[in-house]
Amino acid sequence: MMNSSTSLPEEGASGGAKPGSYYSYGIPYLPIDGYPGRIIAIEGTDGVGRSTQIRLLREWLEVQGYGVVETGWTRSELMQPTIDLAKSSNTLNKLTFVLLYATDFADRLEKEIIPALKAGFIVLSDRYIYTAMARAGVRGIDRPWVRNLYGFAIAPHLVFYLKIDDRTLIRRVLQARGMDYWESGMDLKLGDDIYESFRAYQRALLREYASMADEFRFRTLDARRKVDVLQDELRRQIGAFLTDSDTSAAGTKPE
Repeated sequence: MMNSSTSLPEEGASGGAKPGSYYSYGIPYLPIDGYPGRIIAIEGTDGVGRSTQIRLLREWLEVQGYGVVETGWTRSELMQPTIDLAKSSNTLNKLTFVLLYATDFADRLEKEIIPALKAGFIVLSDRYIYTAMARAGVRGIDRPWVRNLYGFAIAPHLVFYLKIDDRTLIRRVLQARGMDYWESGMDLKLGDDIYESFRAYQRALLREYASMADEFRFRTLDARRKVDVLQDELRRQIGAFLTDSDTSAAGTKPE
């Protein structure tokens, strides 16, 4: 289970763990102590603009001279085809839903995230384990069990939560691409049609994210703002964090 110490964790999305370390049991054959890379995750429900912000952040960070690796939800080469096939049937049960996404994350952690941290890269994650926790919580999966399941995950150095209200979110999704079965929570039978189900499901997700904000020290930003305004704020906060951490790292190097 994730660290339940009563002392305040370090700055970052720690959940009681030191940023850059495993939450709990980790991957036994992959020690990560002292790896110089950092994990910066952008969280939030569908349609808040995470992918756009990450694309702009990558361009900016690379201009600053940082190596950047992107990772994101269901991008595991091993698991993506399996997840797509399972979702296409619209018959996934709740536990299978959770375990498929945990396997996807585990594969990306071992093959993408940890090697990037070892090489000193910044990992930009389009959603992290908190999306999985939120979706599991809405589906009635035991929250302590889900946190224990993800005890192999690494605590990020920063997590930005792009917060939005359900009305704005619905308008954006309808304008951009429409609603699909899973993003609307149709498996939960929350409404008479896909629109009502989407609204109820997204409201429930927003409550789950809000309940995790203090636990994992999200840096909450208003996703209703214009893209460039939100990007400027992200760059300001990330720039300050990287300056501080680079200075601290330089101070610990032997002369």
